Amino acid sequence: MMMEKNGSSENFFILLGFSNWPHLEIVLFVVILIFYLMTLTGNLFIIILSYLDSHLHTPMYFFLSNLSFLDLCYTTSSIPQLLVNLWGLEKTISYAGCMVQLYFVLALGTTECVLLVVMSYDRYAAVCRPLHYTVLMHPRFCRLLAVASWVSGFTTSALHSSFTFWIPLCGHRLVDHFFCEVPALLRLSCVDTYANELILMVMSAIFVLIPLILILTSYGAIAWTVLSMQSTTGLQKVFGTCGAHLMVVSLFFIPVMCIYLQPPSENSPHQGKFIALFYTVVTPSLNPLIYTLRNKDVRRAVKRLMGWEWGM
Repeated sequence: MMMEKNGSSENFFILLGFSNWPHLEIVLFVVILIFYLMTLTGNLFIIILSYLDSHLHTPMYFFLSNLSFLDLCYTTSSIPQLLVNLWGLEKTISYAGCMVQLYFVLALGTTECVLLVVMSYDRYAAVCRPLHYTVLMHPRFCRLLAVASWVSGFTTSALHSSFTFWIPLCGHRLVDHFFCEVPALLRLSCVDTYANELILMVMSAIFVLIPLILILTSYGAIAWTVLSMQSTTGLQKVFGTCGAHLMVVSLFFIPVMCIYLQPPSENSPHQGKFIALFYTVVTPSLNPLIYTLRNKDVRRAVKRLMGWEWGM
């Protein structure tokens, strides 16, 4: 009944976004559009290259392709709406559209947290258990880990987004954000949202803090193994792949923690917008660059592919 009440009284929301800074909207439109195109191009490049080159049919690039596809979906769930709102005067989103957007943003964000843990385990197995790597990271097990990441994200989002939309809004329609996000929607409620904030904190601890601890534990073990290595070439390769992954982890987890690990009532809406802009726009566009710029496997794969095309 409460959802019906909200849906009937509020058929749309107004996403305020960056309307407090009208002089910045055109600049933001251009910058965000560039980053969005970079995200599409870079992540599609990784997916296509990993598929076409048989040398990249390894667990690392299988999970990297999953991450690239995830980033494509994650940015597309919010950025096109933001671009439309920045360009035009109308900044509305339907009630159903807001529900769908919240669901996918939560689902994809949670999936990324779990997938980054899986990727850190893959690096741990490759560096610390090299003799057992092919057994530990069997293709069937890799597919199972990937499916588990996606299922956990979408299942958790179904529960959490439903809790968010059950709260009564009492006619409030102004969302002080550029997309439908839990903290911004909780601020619209006209009742006590302590239970929702507690759920948000618990879910954030489970899907942000615990994954981060597991990732840091994996890289602690990797660092210990690397320090005992005698081969300089091996050291460089390990630091190259693991350093890239750690940078991606930092760019994603740090801003997410700033938003989700404190009660929405204590968040600054304006500060939250710019932090969210970082992990929804900047981070997905940088991931392909971080993984490919100094990656010899990718450069060799490109050369092989270009050589094959020229040979044709």
